[in-house]
Amino acid sequence: MRKTWVSGLVAAAMTSVLLAGCGSNADNAEGSSNGGAAPTKLVISTWGFSEDFFNEEVFGPFEKEHNVDIVLEVGNNAERLNKIRQGTSDVDVIYLSDYYAQQGIDEGLFEKIDRSKIPNINDIYDMAKAPLGEDYGPAYTIGQLGIAYNPDLVSKEVTSWNDLWDPAFANNVTIPNITATAGPMVLDAASRIASNQTFNEDAAFAKLKELSGNVVKFYTQTSEFVNMFSQEEIAGGPIMEMYFKDLKAAVPNAKFVTPSEGGYAVMNTINVVKGSKNKELAEEFINWQLSQDVQAKSAKAKVDSPVNTKVELTAEEAEGVTYGADVVEKLNKLDMEFVNKQAKTWTDRWNREIAQ
Repeated sequence: MRKTWVSGLVAAAMTSVLLAGCGSNADNAEGSSNGGAAPTKLVISTWGFSEDFFNEEVFGPFEKEHNVDIVLEVGNNAERLNKIRQGTSDVDVIYLSDYYAQQGIDEGLFEKIDRSKIPNINDIYDMAKAPLGEDYGPAYTIGQLGIAYNPDLVSKEVTSWNDLWDPAFANNVTIPNITATAGPMVLDAASRIASNQTFNEDAAFAKLKELSGNVVKFYTQTSEFVNMFSQEEIAGGPIMEMYFKDLKAAVPNAKFVTPSEGGYAVMNTINVVKGSKNKELAEEFINWQLSQDVQAKSAKAKVDSPVNTKVELTAEEAEGVTYGADVVEKLNKLDMEFVNKQAKTWTDRWNREIAQ
């Protein structure tokens, strides 16, 4: 029977959670019918939302196929990574946004993976294969940060990041706080529309300072955006596409656009924790996560955008999902190692110059 260890608040932040699929082999099938041997415990650290979907489509089928007893540690990115740092858990597999996964890599908290044991990596987008280096885990989902808005409250069609500075968004826009997952992405977008080919911190902060007077709130959780949008306290702002379905439920004619300068890749990764006694099983689970079957199920359930290029969706199934090479390959990707190094500096400067 699956157990869940709840670690603090169950966060639904960026990202997304586990997928399931089919990636078994003869040895694994034999292991699942091994004469009643006790199942192997596999501890997985994840966010914990869409629980019914993952129990039915991810964990349950993998447990049955591989004679495994999955135990979950649930919480947000920061608190789960802190438990790994402190050595207070026996996690085998951890799901993290790329921002937090980079911290784990920098601190030597993850095992180097054997890519030959994860053949489904060959079927995913190039961007997802090694987002933080060949030695570490892939992205199992790629979403995008774009702009959502209520056309009834905005007097123009939104096509560019620069439109957030338009009078049409006067006193009715929200943007993520610098400490939110999307904060550094908006900082980069500000640099781009200030006509910089490479990131320019001074230009980016100056541009955001121009916008700050029109910002209703610098949001730290997506739920804040959804609530303000539903109450028409804001006309729109930058948000991850995966949450657009929540906006549409509240405002049926809401629109989501990929700005002409490009949206931003929002990647959630999966890694094997240093010292895991089940490294090969953990790699089998990663392979399962990337399979065509489970990626398709997750996409159709609007749980996660697929990275497996063999997944085919209808137009209806793809609505609100970041789908297709023509979309994914055009997304801007931040250098998370650079972002992590600058995080404290940017936060201090943001508090002094923007969030006043």
